[in-house]
Amino acid sequence: MQPTVIPLPVRAEQSSLARRAGHLLRPFWVVPATWCLLAVAVGLVLPSAESSWLPGSSLVFEGGAEGARTMLSTIAGAMISVTGLVFSITMVVLQLASSQYSPRVLQAFLGDRTTQHTLGLFAASFVYALVVLRAVRDGQEQPGLAISLAFLLVLGAVGMFLAYIHHIATSIGVARILQNTAQQSRDLLADGQCSQWPTTPPVLEEPQGVRVLAAPRSGYVDALDTAALVRVASRHGVRIELLQPLGAFVAHGSPLLAVHELPGADTPSEEAVLALVSQVGERTMDQDLGYGIRRLVDIAERALSPGINDPTTAVQVLDQLHDLLRRMVTAPATWPVRSDDEGTVRLVLRQPTLAEVVELALADIAHWGEDHRRVRERLAAIMDDLRAAALDEHRVGLG
Repeated sequence: MQPTVIPLPVRAEQSSLARRAGHLLRPFWVVPATWCLLAVAVGLVLPSAESSWLPGSSLVFEGGAEGARTMLSTIAGAMISVTGLVFSITMVVLQLASSQYSPRVLQAFLGDRTTQHTLGLFAASFVYALVVLRAVRDGQEQPGLAISLAFLLVLGAVGMFLAYIHHIATSIGVARILQNTAQQSRDLLADGQCSQWPTTPPVLEEPQGVRVLAAPRSGYVDALDTAALVRVASRHGVRIELLQPLGAFVAHGSPLLAVHELPGADTPSEEAVLALVSQVGERTMDQDLGYGIRRLVDIAERALSPGINDPTTAVQVLDQLHDLLRRMVTAPATWPVRSDDEGTVRLVLRQPTLAEVVELALADIAHWGEDHRRVRERLAAIMDDLRAAALDEHRVGLG
């Protein structure tokens, strides 16, 4: 076991329930679907409530049944058309970002809340107009408040559309993409550096036996519930060791965890332990800082390819990587272990060392950029600055 410059973030202390809830809210369709459900609920309740609480009050809308039908039909038709337009624009942006930068930046676009809320408001306006349309009847008082709300939703959708066009135009710029990815990485790093991982070598008790747990499925090690792992290990008197670093792909049946049996230990349930380690089909940046670095490097590699030949973008990537690496080498290295309340080490992780992080961040760019003078000069300047700024404990890892 070696110290690391990428301590696991505080969010690793989240419970499995909170993490599952976060995963449920992550898909692109969740926010638009929520908007639509709210629109259906309001469209069903508001006309009935208006007739009961505000009888004879047309409020803003004062037309008859034919006028109400025309207005609501026009809103529904227009909003579904604009929804298709926004969806088409989003697809074009996703295709452009995938081909120009890296397929791995698509997660940022799919997780963009502005796009999700824009589509949600458009779809909700369409659904709401249809639901209220059923409450319009000849010879009866029309639901003026509900119809007026449909008009207000259209006004809001127009404003949202203008904001969305500006947002999507600026979000596909390479500077914005790099800044967003780098900021996510910096937030993860800062979160880990303030999470009180030990800075002194831990004392590990000699185990009486070791039990290796195999991965129940194939996938990338995406997240850990470290607090729960420590509780399980402490309750059963064992030490749990993660055999793979975050972001590593583990095939089904390959070693994933090792349970070290300490004196007086009993064996925890294999299913209970494995359930606290999340494996997914695609890496995320919930806890995996290495994935943020990988995304930045991918953009630089694509920029240095013969088909694009854009060393300026590669230098911009190096600027962001320089900032990340400098934050690592100017902070004390931490040991990736967690102890229980009695000070016994109960969890041991496999996190990359400084040398491995520097290789991940710079080696590929150095290889593909060796024919570009500006890339070579920027790499040399980065290494000189890191060696000058690094704490003594990190200088060996910088070569």
